[in-house]
Amino acid sequence: MKELNQSLGRRAVIKGAGLGLVAGGISAALPAQNAGAATEGGEIWSSEYWTKKGDVPLWMFRKRVGAPKAGEPSRPVLFLVHGSSVTSRAFDLNVPGHGEYSVMNAFARYGFDVWTMDHENYGKSGRTSGNSDVKSGVEDLKVAMELVARETGRQKYHFLGESSGALRAGAYAMAAPDRVDRLVLAAFTYKGDGSPTLAKRAEQVDYYRTHNMRKRDREMIRSIATRDKPGTSDLAAVEALADAEMQFGDQIPTGTYLDMTANMPVVFPQKVLAPVLLISGQYDGNATVADLEEFYNLLPNGDRQLVILPGTAHSLTIATNRQLFWHAANAFLTMPAPLVT
Repeated sequence: MKELNQSLGRRAVIKGAGLGLVAGGISAALPAQNAGAATEGGEIWSSEYWTKKGDVPLWMFRKRVGAPKAGEPSRPVLFLVHGSSVTSRAFDLNVPGHGEYSVMNAFARYGFDVWTMDHENYGKSGRTSGNSDVKSGVEDLKVAMELVARETGRQKYHFLGESSGALRAGAYAMAAPDRVDRLVLAAFTYKGDGSPTLAKRAEQVDYYRTHNMRKRDREMIRSIATRDKPGTSDLAAVEALADAEMQFGDQIPTGTYLDMTANMPVVFPQKVLAPVLLISGQYDGNATVADLEEFYNLLPNGDRQLVILPGTAHSLTIATNRQLFWHAANAFLTMPAPLVT
């Protein structure tokens, strides 16, 4: 990664040595205004929280380097938003003997106060008769941000969502623009035109319309890493993810699948006012580059980037090349404020 950092500092377009930049520019990871200094050497502190959306209990989790102390400056908050078939465990994965896989640990060491949550009907959060669609996820995020504000004193936050988590994060950015600082949409889909994954999934759209839950067993979790391009994820990481997820059973909500097969688009670029990083794997079957470019070109904020990561497929969090994902996201989140706009 040292060579990649040096390369990023020299030029905006990178070919062959890590990141393939389709549009926009990448800057080296310089400190942003009021961003915390990198804290690679400290001990990571964590805490669990609960909040409520009406009568629905929602579980939240937080990691940072060192416990919060009274009177200290707050750190920039990064909120991670999970996708359709996994819980927030995907962001805090432990794969012994295979290196760091926890996105939360990585960004805590970059200097962020990192938060995530289990959405309604996922993980430790409450179970209801709903299907936990994107709209429901936005409501989850609204109440979650109230808790984050109380705990951190901050009013604006960075968001990073993966897959349908990117849809949730993008839809939240439309609903609460004053709460969003910088927005990372990973493995995002705009309309889904030309997507082989969504075309296959659409064969079950009648089931998604009539059922609020679907089967999500170990084989399905494995398929997340193999359906686009086998070999782009370490199988040990895939099994660790399955182990972490199966404790919650083999059923998962259908709402975001229904949105992605019947209701796209659910995020309208003209209404997303925050700076945006669109980041996708080279072999992601959920969205074509043309689909992402159409979204990118309609974003109103000139502070935007579109990055394609080599040797990765749909899931960036469990990719063998995951450190490229971390680097590109961190560089975007720590961009210095522009002097001229």
